Amino acid sequence: MWNEPYLETCCRSALNRLKIVRALGRPPGLKDGPCLERLARMGLCCERADGRYEITEAGIERHRSEILKQPREAA
Repeated sequence: MWNEPYLETCCRSALNRLKIVRALGRPPGLKDGPCLERLARMGLCCERADGRYEITEAGIERHRSEILKQPREAA
């Protein structure tokens, strides 16, 4: 059953960029800023003390299922 909020194409792209940069994080003030804020509200990334956004475990799982199209890992 589908129960996750829909991610717009721009937000999926922002999530993919977060996955690529990993611990470096994405700086604030870029064009994908609104998407990063939305992803943070959804718990898929978090804003660090230095203002950069970093992907969370939930974000990694969502990236796996929605962008890579791989099945969810068993809990």
